[in-house]
Amino acid sequence: MTDQTAASPRVLVTGGAGYIGSHVLHALTDAGIPAVTIDNLSTGRREAIPAAVPLVEGDMGSAELLDWVMRDHRVDAVMHFAGSIVVPESVVKPLDYYRNNTANSLTLLGACLRAGIDKVVFSSTAAVYGAPESVPIREDAPTVPINPYGASKLMTEQMLRDAGAAHGLRSVILRYFNVAGADPAGRTGQATPVATHLIKVACQALLGRRPPLAIFGTDYDTPDGTCIRDYIHVSDLADAHVLALLHLRRGGESLLLNCGYGRGASVREVVRTLEEVSGEQVPATFADRRPGDPPQLVAGADRIREQLGWVPKHDRLDGIVRSALSWERSLEQSVGQAGALGGSASRS
Repeated sequence: MTDQTAASPRVLVTGGAGYIGSHVLHALTDAGIPAVTIDNLSTGRREAIPAAVPLVEGDMGSAELLDWVMRDHRVDAVMHFAGSIVVPESVVKPLDYYRNNTANSLTLLGACLRAGIDKVVFSSTAAVYGAPESVPIREDAPTVPINPYGASKLMTEQMLRDAGAAHGLRSVILRYFNVAGADPAGRTGQATPVATHLIKVACQALLGRRPPLAIFGTDYDTPDGTCIRDYIHVSDLADAHVLALLHLRRGGESLLLNCGYGRGASVREVVRTLEEVSGEQVPATFADRRPGDPPQLVAGADRIREQLGWVPKHDRLDGIVRSALSWERSLEQSVGQAGALGGSASRS
């Protein structure tokens, strides 16, 4: 692929076939920013990647592959999404998470230093805060993760800070709150078969693609007794990544930013909104609280607006829910078409 040597520098997006990575690739493409992505397609979808973006199918743990991609595509910056993200799974498979999230990030940063790349945008998580004592949660709140997923991300954050101090690597660390929704144009969305995020799970339950939604705990110290979370539309999150990249390319300093709207919605509010959007009832059951679920997780979200000039465009809950439901219905149609063509489609 030597034709890339005369082209503009590209941003390397790891995990670009996944939920958030694919939205960011579309946002980059919309902004006219050349990109290349690495993904092993273990959970991602090739069709989620924009046609203009080269896909290198391979293992993020391969230093040789990273060296080749960075050199061949004249990479000048990295956006790092590749990793494992299911909190309960991290508890039962902790070493897998430290390998995939932390060790592979170490390999990536080593490749960046060898290639002279000094700009990294990192996909982190509010799970680094653990069970916060107060809300909204600001970036200077204590980081005491309560599961290996959060711990694995926090370790990578520390590596970025240390690499910055020792080698001049600049980074924007984005700590996501609850990401939801789908591309308004229908180009991509969350396609993970075994979802754990509330809005997607509720949409799947509404469509009969999984058992009734389980609402864990109705006796929290919140207005309606259910947990409150700060839901951010994935397209707004993608825009934040583009702004972070542009900040670093302008020579901006390292930043640590929460990604949320600064306000929350309860489980019952999400369910009620989905019912209003769809005109149907969401099948649901009530269950005991899950261990470790804080009553509220809401971002202190002033810093990202001030530092990046980020202005959300999709911050209404009904819009987030409507886009998620539209995406789920498009997946259902795809499954039905595959079945009509002789595929092995089924609904659980």
